[in-house]
Amino acid sequence: MDCDIADVELREAGQCRIEWADRQMQVLELIREQFRQQQPLVGERIGCCLHVTSETANLMRTLKAGGAEVALCASNPLSTQDQVAASLVADYDIPVFARHGEDRDTYYRHINAVLDIKPTITVDDGADLISTLHSERQEQIAGIKAGMEETTTGVIRLRAMAADGALKYPLIAVNDANTKHLFDNYYGTGQSTIDGVLRATNILLGGKNFVVCGYGDCGRGVAARALGMGAKVIICEVNPLRALQAAMDGYQVMTIAKAARIGDIFITVTGDRSVIRREHFEVIKDGAVLGNSGHFDVEIDLAELGEMTTTIRTIRPNLEAYHLEDGRQLFVIGQGRLTNLAAAEGHPASVMDMSFANQALCAEYVAQLPEPLAIAVHPVPAEIDERVATLKLQTMGISIDALTPEQEEYLASWKMGT
Repeated sequence: MDCDIADVELREAGQCRIEWADRQMQVLELIREQFRQQQPLVGERIGCCLHVTSETANLMRTLKAGGAEVALCASNPLSTQDQVAASLVADYDIPVFARHGEDRDTYYRHINAVLDIKPTITVDDGADLISTLHSERQEQIAGIKAGMEETTTGVIRLRAMAADGALKYPLIAVNDANTKHLFDNYYGTGQSTIDGVLRATNILLGGKNFVVCGYGDCGRGVAARALGMGAKVIICEVNPLRALQAAMDGYQVMTIAKAARIGDIFITVTGDRSVIRREHFEVIKDGAVLGNSGHFDVEIDLAELGEMTTTIRTIRPNLEAYHLEDGRQLFVIGQGRLTNLAAAEGHPASVMDMSFANQALCAEYVAQLPEPLAIAVHPVPAEIDERVATLKLQTMGISIDALTPEQEEYLASWKMGT
């Protein structure tokens, strides 16, 4: 098998991780059994650029069970779990091209290795696979039915491509499914980001000024969990509606310029670049901790911070001290990459269960379409979203009410009023 992983001898530890995650991914398990029986993906080649974690491994197993040929590379150089990569190759015969800590050249070589299978469907987290196809391998695009995008940042990139007329094949915005962003982004990013901060620093959050830059689904999740651990949470936003919501949720809302002077811990989660930059580094207090949970490592401007720095030292695993010329030290988590994956293990499996159920069912949807989708960024079909929610409730042992015929008639009528 063509692959590139760190050490196949890590396979046993990886298999244990995959099995543990699988116990908490019961929706995906149900879909995998259905796929195994019905084989809806026979003839499809699915190229995946995702975080190589135990949860992702169970998505790969599900796609393969449906009859697809699959290949996987990493969507972030620091998120790969080498044990999981080894098990996917050795135990499940799934080609993986990913090594924890790989450099930029290796990262893109791995993306191209996945594209070498000539995928008919793509699955992306951050749109690097998609952008590489559009910039370097356009000759393959005609053979692609559609793709799926997992994360907010990737969907932003794809909508920009569509607006510019640059998008050349249809994509489904899996991130925008209710059973994805309302749970994965909020509960998953919230819990795993705090987990990453604690693993990297082992500091007490109680009483600290905890600055969250961005109050979307992910930012709300981080803020809620920081508050729950006793932090004094400050929100920085550019969107007036989100800023107003944060204020009414009880948080302090202010500009980054003001928050920079009082913050102890900073987490960026905006999807934009240079959110914390030189003008902020100049006033941030000595000992402050900086982390990012946006997809790309551009939210904290480390190039500008480096220009102000005399030395950089690794203080703890995934924590670097930047010694500034004026004597202050600022501490950066995970090289400014995803705090929740660089310094922790990413989202809990039970949350990723719904996200990856959407990916699997969207792959089936694309494979079974009688006519190709229009070239655009499409929503997840409502019936898939509702099916995932229904299955999740089922696996949790939760029953809900159903409308009576009278109630359905009432909701469908405009004539029944006061």
